[in-house]
Amino acid sequence: MRGRVLIGVVLGVPLAVMTAAAILMALAFAAPARNPDYVIRIALPSGAAQIGLPKIEGPADASRPLVVIDAGHGGHDPGASGQHGEREKKITLSLALALRDALLAGGRVRVAMTRDGDRFLALEERSGIARRLKADLFVSIHADASESPEATGATVYTLSDRGSDAVADAVARRENKSDTVNGVELGGKSDAVTAILVSLSQREMRERSRAFAALVLREGDGKMRFHTDPEREAAFVVLKSLDLPSALIEAGYISSPDDARALANPGWRKGFAASVATAIEIYLARTNIALVVP
Repeated sequence: MRGRVLIGVVLGVPLAVMTAAAILMALAFAAPARNPDYVIRIALPSGAAQIGLPKIEGPADASRPLVVIDAGHGGHDPGASGQHGEREKKITLSLALALRDALLAGGRVRVAMTRDGDRFLALEERSGIARRLKADLFVSIHADASESPEATGATVYTLSDRGSDAVADAVARRENKSDTVNGVELGGKSDAVTAILVSLSQREMRERSRAFAALVLREGDGKMRFHTDPEREAAFVVLKSLDLPSALIEAGYISSPDDARALANPGWRKGFAASVATAIEIYLARTNIALVVP
């Protein structure tokens, strides 16, 4: 009895396989293959592709210094919100455009915007635009927020020492010493030499950034309301550049009713832009002789 069952199983398995194959073949011949009526092909962007660079406005003289203005947030990232529905991304764009107009009216510097509309940019792309354009200064504009409505006033941030040190390590690893710092090629240099070059560049950029921040506070005195502790350092990603002076200006607290009204006021924005533009021109005049003569 056991022998008959075994023989039945052994013979049944290949028979089942052959039957299934025959059925599939019959279906294939019975139903002719149909091509789709239409095909939609979508070209997917390469993950390594860089975003396009913005236009440069101002004097046609390429020797004039270039300022890249970054309006914080944008697109699906609205940033902070005010008590009456204010959106940081709209306020920062208005302030950035006002600053651009003030600089172009002076006719001494060239200007580029990371965004001039409501679009999203990754943090690295913002400072990356300035580096690719070989800008002389990068200014990122934001509006702060706090749970306390009593927090008011503008603040100017530069990169902290801790943030700079972390960036130095990342640059050395990511670029494998093939990048440049202040025009000096790191490729082929020993680890010790590379560390010295990066450290020197960090120190110089921090000093330049702090000098610009001090000018913003000086030129804005009496024209803008500053926070009680207006000059600060933090590890903002957009400020993490080894060869570009950078500052992030929190123009005010969108969470403060008084600041929110000022930020939305065209007259206040014009005054803000005028004082920051003056600080930019003074800073660049000290570091670029081409700015002296309009």
